[in-house]
Amino acid sequence: MAIITWFTAVGAAAQILFAARMLVQWILSERARAVVNPALFWWLSLLGSLLMSLYGYLRHDLAIMLWQLISYYVYIYNLKLKRELQRIPKIATALLILAPLALLLSEVHDFEEFAALFLNEEHIPYWLLVFGSTGQALFTLRFIYQLYVSRRAQQSVLPPLFWIISLIACLMVQIYGVFRLDVVLIFGQMGGLITYVRNIMLYRKGHYAAEAAKK
Repeated sequence: MAIITWFTAVGAAAQILFAARMLVQWILSERARAVVNPALFWWLSLLGSLLMSLYGYLRHDLAIMLWQLISYYVYIYNLKLKRELQRIPKIATALLILAPLALLLSEVHDFEEFAALFLNEEHIPYWLLVFGSTGQALFTLRFIYQLYVSRRAQQSVLPPLFWIISLIACLMVQIYGVFRLDVVLIFGQMGGLITYVRNIMLYRKGHYAAEAAKK
């Protein structure tokens, strides 16, 4: 497969949205001198995930497509917690909910064709598929963990472990992108590295300040 194709623009657009969400969150966190969790973060995540699912579909990359699907619905839940879905028409909400699922179902309805495209060792070696899927799974698991913490707190929050998992997953996906010659994955994760490290630093700074205040 060519390194750059017409649908590279789709993946690039998705990564721009992912980078924008981190930039928004980073700027607002720097202003607040603490990690914040704006609604715009989740809207940008949702749109980026939808485009990334489409990119995985066009590139025949199961590691991208499957785990984006799971993350997508975590984003929707966080928007629900923030009461953002109430601001758009119900038909728009229904379309948002069904869109990535319809995309996946359009591929798996013919399992033989699906296996030939997505489970073809000549297309993606199995070990690389497992490695890439693990990296994508970690990206998804961070949001499942975030969802668990948010449900307990009854509000949308971004806990410290979220950023640590993000950093590990980011490195794995970049390595996967190098082996796959996928410029979208390679360059799309660079901005995330900086943001993840900075949020970890902000949490540590806040923790030390809180500990010092107790003394």
